Amino acid sequence: MTASHEEAVRPRFSVSPFARGALLLALAVPGPASAAVPAANRTRPKLIVLLVVDQMRGDYVERYGGVWTQGLRRIFADGARFPEAAYPYLATVTCAGHATIATGTFPSTHGVVSNAWWDRETSRYVTCTEDPDARIVSYGQPSTGGDSARRLASPTLAEELRIQFGAESRSVTVSLKPRSSIMLAGHRGDAVTWFDSRSGSWLTSSAYIAAPLPFLQEFLKAHPVDADYGKAWLRQLPASAYLYEDAVPDERPLYGWSASFPHPLSKGGGLPDADFYAAWGASPYSDAYLGQMAAAAVDALNLGQGKGIDFLGVSFSALDSVGHSFGPRSHEVQDILAGLDATIGALLARLDKTVGAGRYVVALSADHGVAPIPEQVTADGVPAGRIVADDVAATLEKALQPYFGAGPHVANVSYTDVYLASGLYPRLAANRGALEAARHALLAIPGVFRVLTSDDVREPRNDVARAAALNFSERASGDFILVPRPYWIHVRAEEGKVPTPGPGTTHGTNHLYDRRVPVAFFGAGIRPGEYMGAATPADIAPTLAYLAGLTPAATDGRILVEALAR
Repeated sequence: MTASHEEAVRPRFSVSPFARGALLLALAVPGPASAAVPAANRTRPKLIVLLVVDQMRGDYVERYGGVWTQGLRRIFADGARFPEAAYPYLATVTCAGHATIATGTFPSTHGVVSNAWWDRETSRYVTCTEDPDARIVSYGQPSTGGDSARRLASPTLAEELRIQFGAESRSVTVSLKPRSSIMLAGHRGDAVTWFDSRSGSWLTSSAYIAAPLPFLQEFLKAHPVDADYGKAWLRQLPASAYLYEDAVPDERPLYGWSASFPHPLSKGGGLPDADFYAAWGASPYSDAYLGQMAAAAVDALNLGQGKGIDFLGVSFSALDSVGHSFGPRSHEVQDILAGLDATIGALLARLDKTVGAGRYVVALSADHGVAPIPEQVTADGVPAGRIVADDVAATLEKALQPYFGAGPHVANVSYTDVYLASGLYPRLAANRGALEAARHALLAIPGVFRVLTSDDVREPRNDVARAAALNFSERASGDFILVPRPYWIHVRAEEGKVPTPGPGTTHGTNHLYDRRVPVAFFGAGIRPGEYMGAATPADIAPTLAYLAGLTPAATDGRILVEALAR
């Protein structure tokens, strides 16, 4: 090995707040598949562990990783890391991201283009997991509705293990969010579980099991969430360990919290209620609980110790809640990551003991990043702001009225997607004057950078349109797609606080702060190092499939050959 090659793959783990200060706007694209795939003469992992940290930006590793000493440090320092990994598509949101990680395909292939969208057939808003043919199976209070992966068109890695190796391969997924747990599992799963913050109950679906699982019932009885009632979220590190100022203007804390620590989980007195469960879910306590639940499933089901290759998926949700409220520069975001470092460290230590070091492989990524809080960007002298869905609808209605009479002409506006009334788009597309008037009016909205029609996306002619095409669906995508300028975010008026609506910040765009996320591997079959080539989260499933000896039905990603042990 030459000195230069050795330097290229040497693990590096340092903290520099400004190491990646210039966030590029160029799209990352998957690298070509390599012909030099290592021979499969190694021992296969007995357990595949997929960890997703909801809303973890890629630059958090350099910016905040200097204080990590346990699980996150172990993965990023002793594993294989792809610092330039990014989603190549436009709508960077939770459901689409989890589906992409789990299947190795992009939304245009797996069909889950967003968290929710306007359903033209029923003229209503639908979520990515809702299923009228499924029913909720509750471990606590009864719940209505039903969820499943019925809208997911590609098999997940967990499903491929079952399809190709049979029932000897078991899969477990846990998260606070149904869309996270369900998308990691797919259509089948031995234990697919999520949390209902309204009732404080853990739930699953009849799509997976008919009745609660005894081992999970026992765990929940022995470790009730209510035991954390009355506690407060305190800083886990000395104040000097955190970058930036605490409690800066324009943070929007929820759950009755102030902008400063400590953050109480309850108001005191009374009994646990929905406010407590929501605050608990946005604290390090919920991440620690998910780690303990995952460890309990490993023990109860003897994951990694049977004849097949088992799958464990854990999606940690607290960072997303905190990031939306406090923004990416906050002490709260840094503290969630510090707690997650300890939580993942404890889980890896349990796997070392029960499965055996070198007998399991871990992949870690995120479903999306997040933008800075727009008002904080404006205070730094850079244009930023909020594009409000109601304003978009009103602007478009006014532009279309001279051509098509009294409305309503707009059925729904959901972040980047604008849905017209049934049957209107073909008429609009055939009327050049009306189409240009609509496009002109939308481009005049502050913060709108580009307006794409569904026809533009079907035949993309530039990088932005190609990014939109990778998460476009004839069934679920809008007739117009509004691409915001950097540091502008899409919000709904009903999310709002005055004087400006929406959370503190959000995500869901083609800008690199939303698209760039960690992609890292650790454990069996992995060659440690830092690899600067192009990569996307869609590369995770094919890489893990190769290590397991699987042949996936189809992937849009590639095997990350450079990270495989020779």
